[in-house]
Amino acid sequence: MKTIITTPNAPAPIGPYNQAILIKDTLYISGQTPMVPATGKLVEGDVKAEAEQCMQNLKAILEAADMTFENVVKTSIFLKDMHQFSEVNAVYGSYFDSETAPARETVEVANLPMFVNVEISMIAVK
Repeated sequence: MKTIITTPNAPAPIGPYNQAILIKDTLYISGQTPMVPATGKLVEGDVKAEAEQCMQNLKAILEAADMTFENVVKTSIFLKDMHQFSEVNAVYGSYFDSETAPARETVEVANLPMFVNVEISMIAVK
């Protein structure tokens, strides 16, 4: 019924969850933080660098499921500081065509895992 999707090209889970779950044609991707898969360490730099790493991690998981950003129908962005919205939005937006971009919400939260500034999750459909 459900297929676990994993790839070494995205960070290994740091808790009791999987990188993604595929049910029929729908892929549910767990929130990705700016962890570099090769090192297991957080990316260094500003919130733009963090957002870029999140998107690269998501891309790797989409590819492991034979999908692309064109398959994404819904995203959730979690920010530690909403004042960083425009910087994260610029990075995020570079991965989508504005005409066919997915539905999305962006929310500010008190803290995120490992005290990062941004985490992004996605739902994609084949």
